[in-house]
Amino acid sequence: MTVLFEVTHPAHVHLFRNAIRELEDRGEEILVTSRDKDLTIDLLERYDIDHTVLSRRQPGYLSLAAEWTKREFKTLQYYWSADPDIIVSRFNPAASHASFALGIPHIVFDDTEDKPAFVRKSVMPFSDVVYTPECFNIDVGRSHVRYPGYHELAYLHPNRFDPDPSILSDADLDHDERFVILRLVSWDAIHDVGDSGFNNVVDLVETIEETGVSVRITSEADLPSTIEDRQASIPPHRIHHLLAFANLYIGESATMATESAVLGTPAVFVSSNRRGYTDELETEYGLVFNYSGEGRHRNGLEKALEILEDTESEQWERRQRKMLDDKIDTTQFIVEQIAAIRA
Repeated sequence: MTVLFEVTHPAHVHLFRNAIRELEDRGEEILVTSRDKDLTIDLLERYDIDHTVLSRRQPGYLSLAAEWTKREFKTLQYYWSADPDIIVSRFNPAASHASFALGIPHIVFDDTEDKPAFVRKSVMPFSDVVYTPECFNIDVGRSHVRYPGYHELAYLHPNRFDPDPSILSDADLDHDERFVILRLVSWDAIHDVGDSGFNNVVDLVETIEETGVSVRITSEADLPSTIEDRQASIPPHRIHHLLAFANLYIGESATMATESAVLGTPAVFVSSNRRGYTDELETEYGLVFNYSGEGRHRNGLEKALEILEDTESEQWERRQRKMLDDKIDTTQFIVEQIAAIRA
């Protein structure tokens, strides 16, 4: 069977990379089409995944519309030539339309509810099955299948990931040093329009550091000069190892908040938007704390300081174990669904 994976964002690389390897080991032929956006290409090459670039991200919404229009035609051409047996993607209008036009089964793994309604309506009717975590708070119709997991458990489940303590010295941290990871996003993605996170990043860093902990920042945007030296000096693909040893994550990325949670690191998610999976990680497991209202900066910072003052670190491991007991290895689930299509 020839399986084609669409990878148009760095997060998609992590979601599918273990499934790609497992299917290759089973003797399946794998094709990957990619998009040159952020670290997507770097990650594919880092994990030695062969791929074909079909489009490149350009700044501005008009350029984005032009890019995806062009990608629609290039995707159709590529599928016609490659003739795969199944298409696997995260959420990709071009993949949905091309696979539907050519009669190729297409399965989607989605976990983000805040896509514009017109974009969602342009994808769902053309996809064979849409898989989402159970906590997904939108019903996408008859093709919707829910499963007990998170995208992040495709690559951070204990079956798939073993934290490397050497990351601490790589990040200029002592092995007994307490530290926080701060994540800042650029807010230029189409689903980020109108959203925001922190009010004053410098104030945030200085207030946290007053507690005696170090701060390491990973940011999509340029940092103010006064805190540039807190930028994490590690390769981006190693950030999950650092998260596993952190005392706290605080940031504007829902994905990284969830990564922290599944690794047993408490997370404070500060954004005007919310996600079903981060809400569940708060209400069911107490691993993520969500702040989205007008006072999100102040309230999120207060919660971060409260967590840092609490010396009972074992509670996070207990909460992580409860979550892992309830959830599945998402890579295994992905591979099983692809195998079911073959059968």
